[in-house]
Amino acid sequence: MDNPYRDLPPVDQLVDSLGETALPRPLVVECARSALDLARDEIAHGGKADANRIAADLVAGLQRSASQKVINASGVLLHTNLGRAPLSTRAAEATLAAAASYTNLEIDLDEGGRSTRGSYVGALLQALTGAEDALVVNNNAAAVLLALAATAPGRAVPVARGELIEIGGSFRLPLVMESGGARLVEVGTTNRTRLDDYATALQIHDCGAVLKVHPSNYRMDGFVAEVPAGDLADLAHSRDVPLIHDLGSGLLDADTPWLDAKPPWLSGEPGARQSIEAEADLVTFSGDKLVGGPQAGIIVGSAQAVDRLRRNSLTRALRIDAMTDAALAATLEAYANGDAREIPIWHMATLTESELAARVDDLSSRIGGVSRSGESVVGAGSVPGVGIPTPQIVLEGEDHLHGRLLAAPKPVLTRRMDKDLVLDLRAVADEDDDVIADMVAGCR
Repeated sequence: MDNPYRDLPPVDQLVDSLGETALPRPLVVECARSALDLARDEIAHGGKADANRIAADLVAGLQRSASQKVINASGVLLHTNLGRAPLSTRAAEATLAAAASYTNLEIDLDEGGRSTRGSYVGALLQALTGAEDALVVNNNAAAVLLALAATAPGRAVPVARGELIEIGGSFRLPLVMESGGARLVEVGTTNRTRLDDYATALQIHDCGAVLKVHPSNYRMDGFVAEVPAGDLADLAHSRDVPLIHDLGSGLLDADTPWLDAKPPWLSGEPGARQSIEAEADLVTFSGDKLVGGPQAGIIVGSAQAVDRLRRNSLTRALRIDAMTDAALAATLEAYANGDAREIPIWHMATLTESELAARVDDLSSRIGGVSRSGESVVGAGSVPGVGIPTPQIVLEGEDHLHGRLLAAPKPVLTRRMDKDLVLDLRAVADEDDDVIADMVAGCR
């Protein structure tokens, strides 16, 4: 009986048949081996297998998964799947400089001894939020984890039921609390929580802290009530426990002094400065959302509370590297210098409809679309339920282009609506309009 696998090529022959690729050879070899395994399986089930085609598809798919630029025409400004906030030019240059050389990350250049990592970033955060001290870790979930692990290990922490959030990737606050060694005590109801609910919990349980969470990725309306941070801080301090306020998306100052006027879509977003003024002991938020910097978890608060976190053994495991430190410093300097409009999230979000209209009309005419009024959203769990008025391009009946544009040589992420394709230019650089026109033409 003939061997059904005899026509399958050896691994080396299959690798050579693929020719030159952008992948390192060890990865091409692994693709070839996987292709042969898949081919054998297909043959075993009575099919005919083309190992060369399978290997070529695996190589192409792996090449596509390597990091590359994607044009974001989806209308979601902080798109988590696209890396959230793009860095400013100044922050990107600072990151490159830190990555390509040694830095004074933990050395005192005056004395020559060891210094505290992130001390300059900490000084910037203190100036921008009014906090006594600051600490930066690798993301906001880590910031909350560290805050709980340092203040309430093995002890109860009251949290309003309506604030038990789930963030992207099915990570839930109760599980983060459990990982930090704290014991969750739910207070109030889903829609209404009163100060007395917290007071009762503090009387009944051995509490290490009180946690208030801003539900930055959803919004509740109607018959709702929550306890202001200031009232909660007074209660917590009367029982000698700290208040931890997790802001999530992290607006530095609710008054947005870096803008000419506060945008209406920010009206319900709390600020770190206001939380500090309300005497929260620890305030946590992301560095890569409304701050507009690199992925980071920022903690600001009282000197005593932050020092307690800094001395916790988890801090070393969660600390940031030199590149993140440099990028965040450059981002915060823009706020301090009054140059926050150079930070991409604020530049994109504050473009007026008239500023976008000419580009929308021009590109729309070039690709056979129509211009319509629409809304962009901030995204990444920030200011939920609120849109930013934006003129958009609609390619009627062409939603099938969505996948083709994403798989194009220069990927473009769009949005499908019914059977139409929507392109939003708010997060698209001016120079990428020509690229979009070329990619649309090539995908039709």
